[in-house]
Amino acid sequence: MWWPDRLATTARIAGALALAALVAGCFEPLYGERTLAGGPGIRDRLRLVEIEQIVAPNGTPDARLAVEVRNALIFELTGGEGSVGATHKLVIQLSSNRQQVIVDTTTARPESEVVGINANYTLTEIASGRSVVTGSTFSRVSFDTPGQAQRFARARGQRDAENRASKVIAENIRTRLASYFSAGT
Repeated sequence: MWWPDRLATTARIAGALALAALVAGCFEPLYGERTLAGGPGIRDRLRLVEIEQIVAPNGTPDARLAVEVRNALIFELTGGEGSVGATHKLVIQLSSNRQQVIVDTTTARPESEVVGINANYTLTEIASGRSVVTGSTFSRVSFDTPGQAQRFARARGQRDAENRASKVIAENIRTRLASYFSAGT
């Protein structure tokens, strides 16, 4: 009775190996040095994106977030080198909010808050002026307020949460741009 079971298992394994061999040539690493066709890799193409200044009124919390998001994006796309000979331009609009999630019932002070950032972005070809990618992304990050009288710890916790949310926004936009440069859509 064990012979038919072993034969069926062997046939399944052989079928899976044959299927894997058929699609093995279809795989192309997203962040490879070169494409399979020999063109420049995604990292080289991402370096050709110029990130415009994010418009936010000076002296507002959104102005600091705009700088954080732009700096995180520059690092994500170019490794901090900046773009040289840009072929595309990225324009971003930000909005942020803060919500109190847990409030102490005796003091009515927040114990936990959530920082949210929403971003709309457009990637435009510089040569033609044509918009090639538009999208939106968001990030929500929580932080705790340690104690009632530690206002500086609360301010630092909020800033750290904003920095983490900015990095998430930058990673989301980088991933979307990488998929555009890889697939062309």
